[in-house]
Amino acid sequence: MVHPWHDVTPGIEELALPEHFRAVIEIPKGSSNKYEIDKKTGLLMLDRVLSSAVYYPANYGFIPQTLAEDDDPLDVLVYCTEDIPPMTVCQARAVGMMTMVDQGKPDHKIVSVLIGDPIYNEFAKASDFPSHIFKMLKRFFEDYKQLEGKAVEVDEILPAEAAHAVVVDSLNRYSQHRVRGLMKGLV
Repeated sequence: MVHPWHDVTPGIEELALPEHFRAVIEIPKGSSNKYEIDKKTGLLMLDRVLSSAVYYPANYGFIPQTLAEDDDPLDVLVYCTEDIPPMTVCQARAVGMMTMVDQGKPDHKIVSVLIGDPIYNEFAKASDFPSHIFKMLKRFFEDYKQLEGKAVEVDEILPAEAAHAVVVDSLNRYSQHRVRGLMKGLV
């Protein structure tokens, strides 16, 4: 069985990392279910149903073979005109990054567009988006854990260059942990 975190290659042939990458979708746009990859098995696990009256404003998942500062795969939001089913591998391009602090740890969200989407593919950087899109995104992340009694701090959207640096850092952290045998789910 293929493990989506460890066995899917993050790079796309003939396109440069860290700007372009593969993403594995866990949660489709419009869902109120919080799915997460089970680190040990690679299966998709229903973590919870969101307790607030909110839904994911974009397709949500991770970049394979990355390890973020919160010890999870690096989160990615993939903007697309359609919802993308869970466990779908897609090709994306970073346009920005949103950082939040969740339980005292930085929790970066790479903001990207689906390369094959004829509408969103035209957005080259975060400033190309209508400003209301990111107001909704920020509000979602401020509200989605509130009724669970958990507070998060959400920063403004940063440019693509900030996202590229975090992708490279997360790829390197994953590689270092994997080489030393420290990756959860791998023996």
